[in-house]
Amino acid sequence: MIEYKTIYETALILNPDLDLEKSLPSADSPRSLKSKTDAWYLSTMSRRIFRAGLKHSMVDAKWPDFEKAYHNFDLLRVSMMSDEDIDSLMTNRRLIRHWRKIQAVRYNASIMIEQVEEKGSFGGYLADWPVVNTVGLWQDLKKHYKQMGGNSAPYFLRMAGRDTFILTSDVIRALNRWGAYQGIPSSIKSRHQVQEAFNTLAEQSGRPLCQLSRILALSVNE
Repeated sequence: MIEYKTIYETALILNPDLDLEKSLPSADSPRSLKSKTDAWYLSTMSRRIFRAGLKHSMVDAKWPDFEKAYHNFDLLRVSMMSDEDIDSLMTNRRLIRHWRKIQAVRYNASIMIEQVEEKGSFGGYLADWPVVNTVGLWQDLKKHYKQMGGNSAPYFLRMAGRDTFILTSDVIRALNRWGAYQGIPSSIKSRHQVQEAFNTLAEQSGRPLCQLSRILALSVNE
């Protein structure tokens, strides 16, 4: 794989009108991740789930109604919602009435409660997971939570402030261009290979994964 310096310099050349450093995302510290409430994480996860395949601004505009419908995403109250409560949400025109996603929120609240009991907080679960195995965190979220497949887990992590890279089409093209991986990394094994490439770039640059992801995306022509 080409070294980080070459990738960064190429991103600068291809984007002469962009202040690259100011465009880079940032990740929260472990302390910051642990300071957020479990209800906030359930709300953020649920918002990511409903955003999938829809215009984000439309989902965000409706989110105050979701907060009200799901008791401000209090984990215990959501987990105890009855089948009748869930059914009633499908008649609420202020919500996005997607049956599987509506159901997933209650299920995910129950799973989150289990992790909170184990780790002390959901933020603790995210903060304590090794960054060098972030794809393992993707898999763990997909395994335990509903509607967290595809790119939903990494996008949720990005929304939550937890460091991650995201396999967008531009990032994949960059990985191919710079010899980090050939093809589309869709299997667990291939994603771990990509993780190793990101770990190498992180060691070379001292940058978080989210910034490396952005720099890679900018290092290929549109």
